[in-house]
Amino acid sequence: MGRLSLFFAMVLMLSALSLVTARFQSRQLFIEVDRLVDRARELDTDWRRLQLERAELARNARIDGMAREELHMNTTSPDRTIYVTGDASNGTAREERR
Repeated sequence: MGRLSLFFAMVLMLSALSLVTARFQSRQLFIEVDRLVDRARELDTDWRRLQLERAELARNARIDGMAREELHMNTTSPDRTIYVTGDASNGTAREERR
């Protein structure tokens, strides 16, 4: 009877230790999940901010302004336009100024 009681006591101790370990791991995983959810929120916020920045940078008015200021480009006029005409079958082209 003594050995059987000792065996059950050991099994009970191992079971209790296993339960404590499982709960500790569960808490650690919960903390990690919470941290990752927070990080996902931060990344989502950054993504939305970057989308807005990209939209702002791609605006036509901004591109036009940069072309005029940094590249010194001007709006074309009909007297400065060159029209290229040609016959596609023989590959010849001719410039025509209007």
